[in-house]
Amino acid sequence: MGIKQRFGFYKCVALCLGGSLLLTATAWALSFWKHGLSAAAEQVQADVVYGHAGGQDLKLDIYFPTNAARAHLPVVLYLHGGGWRMGDKAMLGLMPGPSELLRRKYLVVSANYRLAPEYKFPAMLEDAKCAVRFLRAHAVEFSLDPDRIGVMGDSAGGHLVTLLGLTDASAGFEGAGLTNESSRVQAVVDLYGPSDLMTGPTNKPTVKLIKDAFGATNTLDPALKRGSPVTYVTSHAPPFLILHGDHDGLVNLQQSVELDAKLKAAGVDSTLVVITNFAHGYTPFWLKSSPDTAELSRRIADFFDKHL
Repeated sequence: MGIKQRFGFYKCVALCLGGSLLLTATAWALSFWKHGLSAAAEQVQADVVYGHAGGQDLKLDIYFPTNAARAHLPVVLYLHGGGWRMGDKAMLGLMPGPSELLRRKYLVVSANYRLAPEYKFPAMLEDAKCAVRFLRAHAVEFSLDPDRIGVMGDSAGGHLVTLLGLTDASAGFEGAGLTNESSRVQAVVDLYGPSDLMTGPTNKPTVKLIKDAFGATNTLDPALKRGSPVTYVTSHAPPFLILHGDHDGLVNLQQSVELDAKLKAAGVDSTLVVITNFAHGYTPFWLKSSPDTAELSRRIADFFDKHL
C-alpha cells in the first residue's frame, strides 16, 4: 500500500496523459504546489499521527497561518481524492482554497486514510471521523476552536467529507479512537464527489472500483446504498458548498444536482456552483473555466468565513 499505492495515483494520471515525461512533470507540479502551500504557512507539522488502524499509523499534516494569534483558530480539514484506492494528503497543494484560507488565519489540515482494496468502506470514513475527533481532543495543543471545524474534499474525498457532514453515531461509521469526542463538523465543501453510488456508470472500470472500495458486486448491491451520502440527508446537516464541473466524465454533474436538491428539500443551507468548461478536477487545455481557480478559492474561503 503506502508509497506505491498513494503515488500510483500520479503515475496513472501521467501515463494516461502520455508517458514518463508527464509523470516527471506531475511529480514536479505536486512538489511545486506543496512548496507553495508550505510557503504560505508560518509552520507545518508533517506526519502527525492521529490514530492507529489496520496495523498502521494514520497521519495528517497541519499548516499554521502566519501572524495569527495562536488561540481558537477555525480549522479546515482536507481529504484527498483518488477513487478510494490512491492519493495522498500532499494533494492539498493542488486544491483551490488552502492558501487563501491560510491568509485568512485558518488552521489547514490534510489527512491520509486507509485505502482500498486492502481496506474497504467504511474504513476510510472511520479514519476521517477519527481525524476530526483527534483535532477536537488536541484543540489546546494546536490552538484551534473545537466548535469551528469545516471539511473539504475532492472526488472520493468529496464523498467522504459529505458523509462526515451527514452521518452521526447512529450510522455506524464512528470506528475506534478518541470516541469520547464528537466527529461532527460545522461546514462542508464537496468538490465533485459522488453522492449516489447506485446511479453511477456500469462500465467495467466502475464495477471494479466499487468492488475494490465497497465490496459490491453490482450497482444494486445494498453496500452502495449504505455508502451513498444521499441516504443520510436530514435537516440536521451542516451548510454545504458543492462545486462540480459541467465537463466531468468521471462523476456526472447529476450526482451533485441530486445531493443539492435533497439538502434543500430537507431545509439545509446548500449552494451548488456549476463550473463551466471544467472536467474532473481540471480545465481542458483548450478551454477556460468559470469560475476560475482564484474565484473558486475566494468562494470556498467566503463560505467558511460565513459558517465558521
